[in-house]
Amino acid sequence: MGNKESLDFRHIAVEGILKSGKTKLANTLAQKVGGRIVLDKVDNPYLKDFYDEKEGAAFLAQLVFLVNRYHQQMRLAQRDLFEERVICDYLFEKDKIYAYQTLSDDELIVYERIYSVFAERVVKPDLAIYLQVSLPTLLKRVAQEGNPLEKNISEKYLEDILEAFDYFFFNYQATPLFVVKADELDFNSEEDIDDLISQLKNMKKSPLYYVPLGKSDRYLKKE
Repeated sequence: MGNKESLDFRHIAVEGILKSGKTKLANTLAQKVGGRIVLDKVDNPYLKDFYDEKEGAAFLAQLVFLVNRYHQQMRLAQRDLFEERVICDYLFEKDKIYAYQTLSDDELIVYERIYSVFAERVVKPDLAIYLQVSLPTLLKRVAQEGNPLEKNISEKYLEDILEAFDYFFFNYQATPLFVVKADELDFNSEEDIDDLISQLKNMKKSPLYYVPLGKSDRYLKKE
C-alpha cells in the first residue's frame, strides 16, 4: 500500500449533492491517508414511490434514511474513533436538507421531533468536506451517469436541492469545514488529490475554500 500521508483529522465526513463525487473522494482519501470507509446506505424501499410522487412516500423514505444513518452513526460512537481514522461519505445533518425540501409542514413537525433526539447522540466529525458543484455540472453528470430514477428527477428539484446544500454549508459552523469547488476536480489525477491533501494538512478551525487546478492550469504548471 506504500506510506500513508500524515493527517491530523481522525473522523472525516465528505458531503455533497448526488454525483458530486463524495464517495470517490472518501475512497481516495482512505487509500492516501488511511482509514475505514463508512458509506451511506442508499437502498430504500420507498424511494421509487417518492420519485413517482405517491402520497406519503416522501415521509416514509425520509424516515428510513434517517433511521439507517442514525444506527450507522451510533455504531461509530460505540468505537474509539481515535484508534483508527474514519472517513464517511455523508454528514448526518444533511438529512434535514432533503427533509425540508420534500416534506409537508405537518410531516416536518414529526420529523423534527425524531431528528432532534437522534442528533443529540451522534458524534460530530473532526472535519467536514463539502464538494460544491454548479447546476450545469450536476445536470450533465445526472444525464451521463445517473440511474433511471435519478434521470427522472426534475431540473427544478435538483436546482432547489443544490441551493439548499450551498445555503446549509454557507452557514455551517459545527466543525472545521473544507469547501472544494469540485466541477473540475479530477479524482484520477495524483496531482489534484495530492494538492487537496496538502491543503487539508494546513486546515485550521476556520473554513477553507479550495479550487483545484484545472487541466489547462496543470499543463501550464508543468511548463
